[in-house]
Parts: sequence; structure tokens; C-alpha cells
Amino acid sequence: MAALSSFTGCVSRGPTDDSLEARKFDDSSMCKCFSSFGRRLTDRGLAVGAATQSALLNRGKLTKSNWTRRTVQTSRSDSSAVEGDRGHLFPVGKKYVRLQDVIEAQQFDRDTLSAIFEVARQMENIEKNSPGSQILKGYLMATLFYEPSTRTRLSFESAMKRLGGEVLTTENAREFSSAAKGETLEDTIRTVEGYSDIIVMRHFESGAAKRAANAAKIPVINAGDGPGQHPTQALLDVYTIEREIGKLDGITVGLVGDLANGRTVRSLAYMLAKYNDVKIYFVSPDVVKMKDDIKDYLSSKNVKWEESADLMEVASKCDVVYQTRIQRERFGERIDLYEKARGKYIVDRNVLNVLQKHAIVLHPLPRLDEITVDVDDDPRAAYFRQAKNGLYIRMAILKLLLLGW
Repeated sequence: MAALSSFTGCVSRGPTDDSLEARKFDDSSMCKCFSSFGRRLTDRGLAVGAATQSALLNRGKLTKSNWTRRTVQTSRSDSSAVEGDRGHLFPVGKKYVRLQDVIEAQQFDRDTLSAIFEVARQMENIEKNSPGSQILKGYLMATLFYEPSTRTRLSFESAMKRLGGEVLTTENAREFSSAAKGETLEDTIRTVEGYSDIIVMRHFESGAAKRAANAAKIPVINAGDGPGQHPTQALLDVYTIEREIGKLDGITVGLVGDLANGRTVRSLAYMLAKYNDVKIYFVSPDVVKMKDDIKDYLSSKNVKWEESADLMEVASKCDVVYQTRIQRERFGERIDLYEKARGKYIVDRNVLNVLQKHAIVLHPLPRLDEITVDVDDDPRAAYFRQAKNGLYIRMAILKLLLLGW
């Protein structure tokens, strides 16, 4: 993807290393360029495509064994692996990780999460102190949203623009794209990748993001796939918890609300399982309880979890109360079930009264009436700070996918 558009010590835009051959270097200047920068590129963990690899090998700057050693590490789990060698290597501890797509929370280990959070802190500094950054100048991001979104779509678009990139967007792809004519998701992805360098997609079907990644030759970011997952939300949630609480090991988290349909709580549960001595409480109406696959996964990772019907008791024990709305759009015609679930668990001043002083209240937003507005002024109400952190996490993800470390 990101290729060497010139050998002047920086990596800039180019879909493949074919742009290397288009440059009119004479042989001596090419040799000087490779001599100066060939090894430094791989030592920094940047992706090097096939043409560059071949050129480096021909000039003796990179051995086959070094190349193999630098490219075997991956941050993708076997269950989410997508064929191909796109993506950039970046250093995580003593290994190099290739971040190709962002599809599900399970694909990250805690070292990779720490590395992403480090870049997010750098992005926060850029946003606050270096307006007009151009590190993604020349890159185009396509946003394909088949479901409504405010925070996710706008934060991705803001992230791209704050780093100097450009955006191609469709807000309601389900209705106003060729999907309405019957075009398959795979065909849409193969078309859109011809116009852009990275795709951010929200879809109404669970598993759609993985299908898109399998079809694409450029990075794909899952911005929510039906009731499946929302990995960038989980990244910003965990990042927020670390920033607010100061730790991720040894915390107690209460997940509240629509746990059956909430992709945010599913991804967060997967990600919290990476940390030690975490306990999770599930608090929800009976019709929207957390599904067994999440419970089984947590048990397999030795994560303690417990279901409870008493929000007040759970809130008194938690470091984090993570409230979610009951999702009416997931109930179809069963509005009776929606009305039965709605309004049963509300975070209000009474909940704040039992909440520990250091604890926080999070919410992926939008909220309806599940957090009363008089909670907003309490310093433990962190959900708007949480939403702001989404900008930094998404800036970091875009930077890592398009440029590497």
C-alpha cells in the first residue's frame, strides 16, 4: 500500500511499490538511496512491498532470513486472518506486528493494545498542538455506512482530515448505494477500493466486516457489523478506562443494558479478557441478556463474570459502570419486548450515591433515558470524554494502517 515515492528518508502515498519503477533514478543514485535507507526502513518496522523487497535483496541490503524474520509476526488471530500481505509492520516489544485490518476485538493482544494507545497519545498531542498535520496527505478514506451513525462516522472523518487526508463518504449506503439495486457487498468493496486507500464500513449484518476484508486489497476497518462487534469502540473504551482509572488489570466492570444486541459490550468483553484479575458483571433485562458465546469465551480465559439483577449493588462494587441503551431497531416487530426491557436499569443520582469516588460511568452513546441528564455534571460521568478519545484512537488506527509505526 504505502510505497516509497522517493528515497529521501520518508514514506509517502502510493498504492503499491510499482511507483518505485516509475521514478527516473539512474543506477548510481538508486544504489545510494538503497544504501542510505534500505536497512533503516525495515529496522523501523515499515512495510516493504514486493518490488522494494526485490530491489533491496538484489543490492545486498536485506537478506532472505532477515526479511522472513521481520514479516512472520502478526496481530491477527487465526479466526480473523485474511489472506494477503497488506499492512505495515510495527514494533511491539521484541516482535514486529503486522496490522492489516481492524475487524474484531480478539485480534489484539495486550502488547499491541499498549502500542496503539501510545500512538493515540501522540495523536492527542497532534490534535491539540499541531493543527494542520499533513502526515496522511494524499490518502483517501472511504466510509461506507449501511446503518445510521453520528460519533463513529464523524470521528473517523475528523481523524482523517486532522491528519491531512481526504474523505469519500456515503451516509446511508443501504438505501442510497448500489446495494439497493442488489449489488453484493464483495462487489461494492472491490469497486470502492479502486477509489480509496482505506475503507471504514458499518453494516447491518454480523460478519460483514470480515467478508469485506476478505474481498479487499486495502485495509478495512469494522465500524460496527449488526449485533456482532465494534472493535474501534472497544479500543477507545479500554483507552478511556486506562486514562481515567489508571490501570486495566484488577478492575471490576459492570456492563448494563442491552447486552444481547449491543456490539459495543461484546467487543469490550473480548478486549477486557486480555487483562489480569478482571471481573465483569452483566446487568440486563431478561430479554436482552448477554449471549452464551461471550460467557463461554470469558470462562475459557479465566475471567470472572456474574449476572445480577441489582444495579445498585453492582454499581457499588465497580470501577466502571458501562451503560447502554435498549436498541429498539433490533426488536423488529416485537415492540412489546422492547417496551418490557426499556427503562428497567437507569443510571441516576441514586446510582451515583453508591458509586465509588474513583469510579466512572461510560456509555457508547447515543443515550435515550438510561442515564439521566443530571448525572452529566458529575466528574465521574466520563462518556463525553470517552467520545472525544474516539478521535485519538481512530487517528492512531488510520496512521498505523496507512503508514505503519
